Amino acid sequence: MIVFIGMAVIFVMVFGGYLAAGGKMGIILKSLPYEMTMIGGAAVGAFVISSDMGGIKHTLKSMGGVFKGAKWKPEDYRDLLCLLFELIRLARANPVELEEHIENPEESSIFSRYPKVLGDREAVELICDTLRSASMNFDDPHQVEEVLEKRMEANLHHSLHSSHAMQTIADGLPALGIVAAVLGVIKTMGSIDQPPEILGKLIGGALVGTFLGVFLAYGLVGPFATKMKTIAEEDAHFYQLIREVLVANLHNHAPNICIEVGRQNTPSHFRPSFNALEEALKSTREAA
Repeated sequence: MIVFIGMAVIFVMVFGGYLAAGGKMGIILKSLPYEMTMIGGAAVGAFVISSDMGGIKHTLKSMGGVFKGAKWKPEDYRDLLCLLFELIRLARANPVELEEHIENPEESSIFSRYPKVLGDREAVELICDTLRSASMNFDDPHQVEEVLEKRMEANLHHSLHSSHAMQTIADGLPALGIVAAVLGVIKTMGSIDQPPEILGKLIGGALVGTFLGVFLAYGLVGPFATKMKTIAEEDAHFYQLIREVLVANLHNHAPNICIEVGRQNTPSHFRPSFNALEEALKSTREAA
């Protein structure tokens, strides 16, 4: 909703101010389809040239995320902490039984209680791979932390591809607007024998290209790129929480302490309260 409000403010302030100053929308509306075709088409074409099919799909998906917000909500962080608590407690009590859950998480009675986490392949693999490595005596906390850090850096770099692509488009839009404006001037020069009132409209139509390129770059596409970057970085905290908890587990802290380490490392706007998490963990113990 906040994105739509922001877009409404942009359009109302820009075009409302233009109309209040005595401007007329006729020239803009008449030129808009042609200028938009040239500028938007060139921007889309440049994006397709610079990306592969996977990058295009990822960018389109991320654009939808701008309106939906971050994938992981506060209740998902709480559920993740509960899931990790169950797995760590089981690993301490019965390592053999734990293998059944980390080798086949889709059939695990523990993972199935947290369907959103189970539906995220990267989160599940991160948990299972780390717990599996610990069971294979690869349990040096510092080495594991380094491996997980590099893995998450690679994942974040990949998730930021969409925002980088959108920012590249935003950077190029003003120049594409100038291209459209130059073409409009060329068209005007071909009608130089027309009276001033006609030439004025032609020149005004040409300048719409410059306006549209700058407006799209700084009013829409650039903010979209920033929002996509923010969402990617927020979602990355979810995986960082997994790292913090599982590394704390390798330091042989008590399960409750491991979970508290994760809770403390959760961003404040996602962090469950101590009491709320305690209630959730209590329910988890009773369900087990």
